[in-house]
Amino acid sequence: MKAAILHPIASLFGSRQRRRFAPRRQAPSSFWSSPAARFALLPLLGAATATALPPLFLLPALVLGFSALLLAVRESRSAAGALSAGWIFGFGYFLAGLCWIGTSFLVDPARPGWTAVAAVAGLSAFLAIFPALATLGARLLPRLGVGEVVSLAVAWTAAEWLRGNILIGFPWNLVGYVWTVSDQTLQGAALFGVYGLSLVTVLAAAAPAAVWESRSVRHGARRWLPIWLLLLSPAALWLPGELRLRAATTGDQGVHLRVVQANIPQALKWQPASRSRIVHRYLFMSALGRSSHITIQIWPETALPVAPANDPDRRTVLVAAIPENGVLVTGSVRFPDGADAGRQPRNSLLTISNAGEVLAAYDKVRLVPFGEYMPLRRVLPFEKLAEGPGDFAPGPGPATIAVPGVPPFQPLISYEAIFPGWAPRKNGPRAQWLLNITNDAWFGRSSGPYQHFQIARTRAVEQGLPLVRAANTGISAVVDPVGRVTARLELGETGVLDAALPAALTGDTPYSRFGEGIVLMIAMLAAAVSVAVRRLARTSPGSGQWYR
Repeated sequence: MKAAILHPIASLFGSRQRRRFAPRRQAPSSFWSSPAARFALLPLLGAATATALPPLFLLPALVLGFSALLLAVRESRSAAGALSAGWIFGFGYFLAGLCWIGTSFLVDPARPGWTAVAAVAGLSAFLAIFPALATLGARLLPRLGVGEVVSLAVAWTAAEWLRGNILIGFPWNLVGYVWTVSDQTLQGAALFGVYGLSLVTVLAAAAPAAVWESRSVRHGARRWLPIWLLLLSPAALWLPGELRLRAATTGDQGVHLRVVQANIPQALKWQPASRSRIVHRYLFMSALGRSSHITIQIWPETALPVAPANDPDRRTVLVAAIPENGVLVTGSVRFPDGADAGRQPRNSLLTISNAGEVLAAYDKVRLVPFGEYMPLRRVLPFEKLAEGPGDFAPGPGPATIAVPGVPPFQPLISYEAIFPGWAPRKNGPRAQWLLNITNDAWFGRSSGPYQHFQIARTRAVEQGLPLVRAANTGISAVVDPVGRVTARLELGETGVLDAALPAALTGDTPYSRFGEGIVLMIAMLAAAVSVAVRRLARTSPGSGQWYR
């Protein structure tokens, strides 16, 4: 009776015959051995896994998704089967996690609605190649017991790194960002960055699948070792994180700033009739109840629908918003001077003195594909989303900006904040803070702005530097060097944020010093432990097959 009841449950999670669940002569058929079942459920499981990311943080979905993915890889009869399982899972994961991108295609009412669906589906289909590579790698690497969990975790992390570093690069919604759910669990990013958090996440989330592979009942305690790994992983991140937060000293750099969140709808931003009103809104909000101790005014990406860097008269108007002996830092379109510069616009950050002089300019390097430029323009018959003819031109490279009265800072314009290790620049003066200006109005009140904020917050923890974020429609915030939000304006809110600039941590974090090298060492160590455990289990008398 017991075998008859439990056999269907066992067959759902694995294909190997288990004496505990079925009679010896009965060959159980695995649910995952059916390609139709995998094709039907894997995209749904991938979409469910994406709900663990910001802003929902449904962390149990990770266990369901990655355990099922590992079982699907195990049941694949060929490398092509593993490859297809990863692609299908990844398609559902990205379709759910990136659905907010479609909102940007609806800003212009003249653009057909089907383009939003096509863009999200096409991008998801392309990005699903990387989970497919991960499952292919997991099948080709050692796959016995705990070893297969390690193989999937290492292969998935490697695929995420490839996704962020090859071709156009798009490291959005890395699995490690689920740990932005709390300040404590995010502290691991200071040690091994978000890629290291992804490795730990997949190791823990896929561990239950190893239990269902176990065939021996004689060593039950060791059989449940993967479950202990799952249960202890959050605690292993939370406890050291709590200790680090308690040890972190608080202070500021003696500089007070104001962040203006004007909340300009994207549909109105570039209309000629709205230009004057937008400029006056920024001037009014900058002066509203301004205290004499404010020294830095910060406006978001492309705050003004004009190009003040190329128009001295426009800069004269802006002087009213600049504190005495202070500066205005604003996003702006800029046309570089010089015969070789052409007239291609740059998405820039300007630092303007109260005399109307441009003290420093930084041009965005990492441009948004399809938004600020069109990849394969000669082949694809589409126009970019951003206003203006032609593509934006990228800047020469990362820079640390140092002007009188302002601690050196690393600019991160919008999209640049999603790249781990992009900041700070190592040559030149060491940055004392990160400044992320962005315009997330393209994405309305979708999940995109929430994800973007948590991604930017992770950069502060990785580098041990405070982060100031100015967003047109939100989320604007001041974040200390261990990721705690000290001030914040919510999505869709209109207002100003007055705050002291937090002090940076003394010295570099391990991640800022060694980068992804730490993740590589952890992956090699995990693989070595897996191999050692496998050999120990094979050579120990009576050890059984718990590792299988």
